[in-house]
Order: sequence, then C-alpha cells, then structure tokens
Amino acid sequence: MARIGIDLGGTKIEGLALGDQGEELARRRIPAPRDDYGATLAAVAGLIAWLDAEVGAPAPASVGVGIPGVLSPLTGLVKNANSTWLNGHALDRDLTAAIGRPVRLQNDANCLALSEAADGAGAGCRTVFAAILGTGCGGGVVVDGRIITGRHAAAGEWGHSPLPWPRPPDAPGEEPGMKEDERPGPACYCGRRGCLETWVSGPGLADDHTRATGRALTALEVAALAAGGDGPAQAALDRHVDRLARGLAGVVNLLDPDVIILGGGLSNMAHLYERLPRRLAAWCFSPDVSTPIRPARHGDSSGVRGAAWLWPIQR
Repeated sequence: MARIGIDLGGTKIEGLALGDQGEELARRRIPAPRDDYGATLAAVAGLIAWLDAEVGAPAPASVGVGIPGVLSPLTGLVKNANSTWLNGHALDRDLTAAIGRPVRLQNDANCLALSEAADGAGAGCRTVFAAILGTGCGGGVVVDGRIITGRHAAAGEWGHSPLPWPRPPDAPGEEPGMKEDERPGPACYCGRRGCLETWVSGPGLADDHTRATGRALTALEVAALAAGGDGPAQAALDRHVDRLARGLAGVVNLLDPDVIILGGGLSNMAHLYERLPRRLAAWCFSPDVSTPIRPARHGDSSGVRGAAWLWPIQR
C-alpha cells in the first residue's frame, strides 16, 4: 500500500507518494491558495487525486497532512495556524469527506522532526528537536521515535516564546543596543508582540532589514547581499543569528535535545551552521553545551515525508 504525504505550507503545497519501503513513487508541488479555506481544501484534494492516479495502486493510499498549526484536542478544529484561514475548521474531517478515506493531520514541524529522526539528520538520536524557519517558525519534538504533542497539542511551539532576553554587559553578539531595539517587538498574528516568529522567520528577517535600512527585500535577497559584502545586510544576519541563539537556548535549557535540526527556506543559509553553535552555547545555562545543529538531511521535502509516515506500514 502506498502512503501519501501532504505538506500544506503558506506559499506552496507539496505532495509525495511513498512505497512501503520508503521509496518515492510520485511528487508534485503547487501554489497554495491564500485567505480561502474552500480553495485550499480543493487544492489539497486535487493534489491527492493526482498522486493517486500517478501511483495507480490497487488499494487506496493512506493520507497524512502536515499543517502550520494543530488540531485542538478540545474542539477538533485547527488552531494556532499562521495560515489563519485554516483556523476554526475541521480540516481532517473535511478532507476525509472530500477524498473518501481517513486523513491524519499533524503539525508540520512535528512531521519534519519525525522524518529526520527516522532516517535523516537525527537518525540514532533519542531526543530530536526540529525547527522550521520559513514563512513561520515552528518546532517539533520526537523522543524515541514518537512525536510529543502535549496536553494541548502545543509541544514544541518555541516560535511563540518572546524576545528580548535581557543582556548582561558581556553578552555575546555585536549589537549593543539590541535589547532596547527589540521592545515592544513586532506584532504577531497570535495577538501578542515580540514572538520569536516575528524575528527569526523569513518575513521576520526581511522586516528587520527593512526597519534598519528602508529597503524592502526578501530574506534570501538579504542573505545574498550579505554574501557580497553589504554591511547592513551582514548586520541583519548577525542580529538574526543572535535571536535564533537566544530562542534555541530556551529549548536546550528545557529539553536538552541530542540534536537540533533546521528546516524551511532559511535552513539553507550556510552561515547558520558556522556561527549559531558558538552563539547558542554562550546563552545556555550549562557551561559545556555542544548540541549539534544540522540542516535537515531531506531538505525542504522532509516535512512531506514525515506526513506520509503518520500512518504505519500495514503488512
């Protein structure tokens, strides 16, 4: 039996069909509709139908979907999605009705963590923390091969921890006025201000650069300018690294994972793996932190693989 995984992102929807040995059978990406729940539902159902046709399996494929939010254990409705048009809807039940078979939903960062813990950058590690740095900023925790969701299905949501973190005089970093500049922080879709997501996601990095320079660029354009020696762009990347370090230090202090894995579009920025471990160690409580920080082995398709694995193999 084939397994279909869907990664429902803010800008794209990716679908993947795997065979029972984990081999790729079919894959497709389509643009994600925005601000329209009905169009999003139709797009996902259409992508599943396309994958079904490509695979041509004798039995219907199982379907797992990673979303930028969670299903509330209390209401059964999507909550906390930065694709806000999903919130308040019974996406799993609506998709089940649309395609005529059961659907399992899970947070997209949890899917990333599951995939990488199985045979990716976290293989062989007992406790894996995976962070998505993309349109939003999510986190997932896998312990002994199992996703940890928590009482409210909110485990791993480090992107809604706040900055700033008060800095001692000898704090790491190259921005002496950073603490003051971070108050009260940008407004977040969750209704609060200064959430990590507003600083370290792709839009967060881009907005920080715009506030400092007046130039409206994407995060990847800022990174390209920095690689070419542009001083303001390099300063924006340094602030970004420092904020990531402070955010991840809270994860290390609380969870102490064996590995931290980065996914999402910003995870392809090579400087993170050179500079972030050193900056992270300086902010952690333990004096001997050596937590490895690795890019997702399966790249930006790791989450969709994890979604496919939300169903166990039936033999």
